Amino acid sequence: MGQKVSPIGFRTGITLGWQSTWFAPNKAAYGEFLVEDHKIRQFIDKKYNRSVPKGAVAKVEITRTRNEIKVTLHSARPGVIIGPRGGEVEKLREEIEQLTGRAVTVNVIEIKEPDLNAVLVAEAIAEQLEKRASYRRTMKQYCEAAMNAGAKGVKVICGGRLAGSEMARKEIQKLGSIPLHTLDANVDYGRATAVTTYGAIGIKVWIYRGKFGEEAEPSPRGPRRRPAHFGGPRSADTGHGEKFRAKRGPRREGRGDSQAGTNVRPTEPDAGAPDNAGGS
Repeated sequence: MGQKVSPIGFRTGITLGWQSTWFAPNKAAYGEFLVEDHKIRQFIDKKYNRSVPKGAVAKVEITRTRNEIKVTLHSARPGVIIGPRGGEVEKLREEIEQLTGRAVTVNVIEIKEPDLNAVLVAEAIAEQLEKRASYRRTMKQYCEAAMNAGAKGVKVICGGRLAGSEMARKEIQKLGSIPLHTLDANVDYGRATAVTTYGAIGIKVWIYRGKFGEEAEPSPRGPRRRPAHFGGPRSADTGHGEKFRAKRGPRREGRGDSQAGTNVRPTEPDAGAPDNAGGS
């Protein structure tokens, strides 16, 4: 039977690098370093992804030397993490040093295209579901946003008590192709949990960016319509109106005038009126 494997773990060490890079002198130090890495990632996630203002941190890379820990944050909002004149990032460095008891260096790398990052897309969908947005519309809009940003395929799965239903189920939205078995394919994977009043909803996102080294460049475009705004009009490129009119037939111009004129007899000049007037 087919088993589900994380695309990140499947490619780590082959086409993707490790997110923690260090050597432990013995088994005891290995366990200590591993727990320390988990505490650092948990602390950063709680600080920047679970509280306002959100820093949108998608990945944390940790590299250790003999006396120092180097922490690299990949974020869509580096300004929130760095702060004015680097004050916030210095405060973060001090907090991690206090947590680990070691010397720490913090670097921040900007994510140029957040719509192509699976972790950020999953977190954004979870945030919308917590605000009671329609799950079908949310999934569709973020899938279209990823495809417009240059993705070659995207798949989103939401599972749980969707829309507050009694029976839990899962919904799948898919656009393009997702070659999960191809190690040469750059498939990003992310997951998030939306904690709602009627239960937890799990979100999984796969985004296929193309083969490694052959990723398509995002096409230049104007200001993006963010999927978070659900009350506005439909985007112009969806073509829903044209499809609907094609099923009903072409639009009839002047329909109201023709209907209004059916009950009114047209007034024409009476040919015998002048004769009658002259005879009298």
